[in-house]
Amino acid sequence: MVKYGLDYTRCRWILPLLLGIGVIFGIIALAGNGWLESQTLPYVQQASLWQNCRRPDQGGEWSCESLMGYAWGRAAAATYLVGFLLLVICFALAIIAFAIDTLRFNFIRGIGGLLFVAAVFSIMGLVIYPVKFSSEIEMTGINMFSWAYGFGWTTAIMEICLGFFFCCLPNYEDQILGNVKPTYFYSSP
Repeated sequence: MVKYGLDYTRCRWILPLLLGIGVIFGIIALAGNGWLESQTLPYVQQASLWQNCRRPDQGGEWSCESLMGYAWGRAAAATYLVGFLLLVICFALAIIAFAIDTLRFNFIRGIGGLLFVAAVFSIMGLVIYPVKFSSEIEMTGINMFSWAYGFGWTTAIMEICLGFFFCCLPNYEDQILGNVKPTYFYSSP
């Protein structure tokens, strides 16, 4: 990307595209029922960020209780949701920043800083949830934190990595804009 510059059509949209993928992963984590699931038969427990569902036996009906009745449930949901909203804001700002013909590199660095703040909020929610869930809610059988919880961590890791990219990109401003004279490693015989 640095070799061709951000004016190179295909490379210009890589970072906003990766932010968009992070937003999709965050939506999957927020809407998914697989934050915690029973690992073995009979599958008797399934939880999301918002509720915990149980059933007494294999053929029984699921009975669900909201996790919003717990202070830690509200805290985990709120912190993860704030991190997700900051990620969406960063995605919108990145679209705006890369759509402008003249890049504002300080603006891009600000997006990187905001991504780090989003990562902090997301990680706080992702840590509060399993610690308090396993200590305050009775779990039967063997349970595991599952696919939707993994998507939440993937979103947080993407926020951190993309934050580094957005913060470091202005360091290569001259190379990106083509202001550096190329050096050739050719010597005449």
